[in-house]
Amino acid sequence: MPNKTPPDLETTTGLDALIAVVRMLREPGGCPWDIEQTHESLTSHMLEEAYEAVAAIQKGDKENLEEELGDVLLQVVLHAQIASEEEHFDLNAISRGITKKLIRRHPHVFAEVEAEDTSTVLRNWEAIKAEEKGAQAPRGLLDQVGEGLPALLRAQKLQANAAKVGFDWPDITGVRAKVEEELCEVDEASKEKDTAALEAEIGDLLFATVNLARHYGFGAEEALAGASNRFAERFGLVEQSVDRWEEETIASLEEKWQIAKRQLSSGTATDPSA
Repeated sequence: MPNKTPPDLETTTGLDALIAVVRMLREPGGCPWDIEQTHESLTSHMLEEAYEAVAAIQKGDKENLEEELGDVLLQVVLHAQIASEEEHFDLNAISRGITKKLIRRHPHVFAEVEAEDTSTVLRNWEAIKAEEKGAQAPRGLLDQVGEGLPALLRAQKLQANAAKVGFDWPDITGVRAKVEEELCEVDEASKEKDTAALEAEIGDLLFATVNLARHYGFGAEEALAGASNRFAERFGLVEQSVDRWEEETIASLEEKWQIAKRQLSSGTATDPSA
């Protein structure tokens, strides 16, 4: 017989049931894996679940999105349970805190401030946010960009913040020239066989490429995700056409790659995962 009785989903709200189950998993007699988890050990899971939810959104997969959002919610409830056990805060405190913040930062909804368009809303939001921070406000424009963001997203936010005060190329010409300059510097570092310099120059090249995406109005994170998806689809078709990898040459693989690109572009490709 089980040593714990799960909540009745017919008489308990979904959120209350989830909170109860997570608590049971963490209690003595619960799940050994869940009991061992800490805020630190769960960080990779939080990132992974958030990315999978974003992927479902990008695919327009509403059914899968529901499941992925559940996985994200599980991470929040797990962290809240751990914090509650350590007597730091609980899910109610988290909920109250974010509710207060939403009310405070939407005075055009909950107070008498007027905001007729999105740009005004965003300006008010930033002003209220800065006021909330008070003496703890970031010392510089870039200090308010979180270091925990994915690298591409952080790079783009840093560039956007710098651009607010005019630290930006006036048009795309300078941005493209910077990409070409950084690529030349990668080549120079490669010739000198300086691995530390080469890594730094490749980082600069990536940073410049993020700026290129920003100037064209794209999110670098989303652009790279799309490229990764296209690569995976094309490679899947190549893989279908290969009998023995060791018998292939780079020329034959390139030919198969081009065929896969044409098939996907024309819509005649079969699903590699089928």
